[in-house]
Amino acid sequence: MNDFYKKILDNNKKWVETSLASDPNYFQDLAKGQTPPLLWIGCSDSRVPANEIVGAKPGEVFVHRNIANMVVHSDMNMLSVLDYAVNVLKVKHVLVCGHYGCGGIKAAMGNDSIGIIDNWIRHIKDVYRLHSNYLDSIEDETERFNTFVEISVKEQVFNLAKTSIVQSAWKNGQELTLHGWAYGLNSGFVTDLEVNISSNNDLDEVYQLKF
Repeated sequence: MNDFYKKILDNNKKWVETSLASDPNYFQDLAKGQTPPLLWIGCSDSRVPANEIVGAKPGEVFVHRNIANMVVHSDMNMLSVLDYAVNVLKVKHVLVCGHYGCGGIKAAMGNDSIGIIDNWIRHIKDVYRLHSNYLDSIEDETERFNTFVEISVKEQVFNLAKTSIVQSAWKNGQELTLHGWAYGLNSGFVTDLEVNISSNNDLDEVYQLKF
């Protein structure tokens, strides 16, 4: 058996043993159901683990991940997760978390063809085009890259706010707040991008403020 594969199987056994040692009912309690307060929409990057970043336990964060943490209105996977989180689990917070050094964002800044992912990158390129005058005015490449990461997160939060799922929740008086973060791979800290939206009034105010 491949050494890596054997290692992850062994790690699972050790994790179970450690968890049961601290709480004999650990898995029995988890199996009863979930009531997470947060839906995390993050990047598929293996260096951005949702639970660990916020110090959350299993059952506390409902997670959806894709390349560059995009909120695309035709993505039925994302919409299904969002619908379940908002209408069944009744989460109170939805967080879009991007990260500095994101490969998807970097790819969208260039013209190289990568493969089938080019079709997904197209959505990110649309964000760049929307803010091209501002981004192109930033001479330092690293600063432009980091700024694009932040702008893209903000746009995904706005996309999220415009979904019929979120709009219906707000119309029905459901407590639901949207947030945008950027995670630093080289520091471990997150930056709150201050796009905290809990109503259409907030959406209008924050959009005017940020752009």
